[in-house]
Amino acid sequence: MMNYAQCIEYLYNKLPVYQRIGAAAYKADLNNTILLLSRLNNPHLQFKSVHVGGTNGKGSISHNLASVFQEAGYKTGLYTSPHLKDFRERIRVNGEMIPKKYVIEFTQNNLSLFEEIKPSFFEMTVAMAFQYFAQQQVDIAIVEVGMGGRLDSTNVIKPLMSVISNISYDHQQFLGNTLEDIAREKGGIIKENTPVVIGETQAETAAIFTEIAHQKQSPIFFADQIFNLTHSQSEKKQKSLLENFDVWENDKLIYKNLSTPLQGFYQEKNMKTILATCKILGIPKSAMKRGIKNCIANTQLMGRWQCLQKNPLCIADTGHNEAGIHFVCRQLEQTPHSQLHFVLSMVNDKDIAKILKLLPKNAIYYFCKADIPRGLDANLLQQSAEMVGLHGKVYVSVKNAYKAAKRAAKMEDLVFVGGSNFTVAEVV
Repeated sequence: MMNYAQCIEYLYNKLPVYQRIGAAAYKADLNNTILLLSRLNNPHLQFKSVHVGGTNGKGSISHNLASVFQEAGYKTGLYTSPHLKDFRERIRVNGEMIPKKYVIEFTQNNLSLFEEIKPSFFEMTVAMAFQYFAQQQVDIAIVEVGMGGRLDSTNVIKPLMSVISNISYDHQQFLGNTLEDIAREKGGIIKENTPVVIGETQAETAAIFTEIAHQKQSPIFFADQIFNLTHSQSEKKQKSLLENFDVWENDKLIYKNLSTPLQGFYQEKNMKTILATCKILGIPKSAMKRGIKNCIANTQLMGRWQCLQKNPLCIADTGHNEAGIHFVCRQLEQTPHSQLHFVLSMVNDKDIAKILKLLPKNAIYYFCKADIPRGLDANLLQQSAEMVGLHGKVYVSVKNAYKAAKRAAKMEDLVFVGGSNFTVAEVV
């Protein structure tokens, strides 16, 4: 009989975990997932779902949609990855994490099945989530894609709608080296006769999504062609913890002061995607507005331009690829501060040279390594950073680097923690 700690240790040590070890854990087909779910009586066919993919923003979109469905009165499942602090963050029903008891029982009951099929950690987690949602008899589950789409373990569901936030460069070793190739992989979640919402109209990818949707006879909607958002002037002057938007549809103001607790430039794009999805699924406007405003309270989303403390202001954000870091840097420019202290660690399979070139040169850097095997050695990170004019010291851990940054920062300074999900996980 396992306790919870032993159970989690088994799952991490016995099953290949992509977030920890990288490519060695990646399974480029759905065979294991299909076999595993068939042995569990296909729980993924026992509930309705919305499938959310894309490069950036899919986590925020998934949490917002789950919050909206909760506010509309639906019993709502939410599957996301990776987690930041607790494995159980990945699987929620109405915002509540899956119980430790269920994780233990699912693992123990299926040990022989794991030994036979040898699934990856992600394949196992997907199966656990889907069985839990089925047993909980959820009305709807919001399911976030892990990586890509076409070959992702989540791509066995038959959703009411597919949602693709945007396409940018990430995981090229698996998804392809062009935006067109990446779009084809992520477009693999578009299903027959099932509407799809695309968050951004991008020159390189719009025709590809349209082609796939046409082949599948699926209605396709581009969210940024339906909605336009502007910051609410009446609210912008106030020191609010909420971002407030006015929402326009066909040049007509349809929402005044749509409020979200999620900060950051990229949330404007996410909001358009969420609005389009809710509109097409027929969610009442009142539930949609409440769901977006109460997203963090309802789903406990962390790590999106998250304020860790004030005086000095400390912010953490999980942006980790070229597009994500671009938005982080824009947000840093717009955040008032005297000196920027940047706590940075990254994983070793990213194109770090491209990302480092985007980072502000006038910051003081605190280089460190997240406590995972995929973490990039802090000394190597420092050396690469020095080559593009970024200067700072190396620290033995993310926590030590963060403590040092806070000690050095004056009240008018800004401390930022980022570079990967795993960096942020150690400070939130």
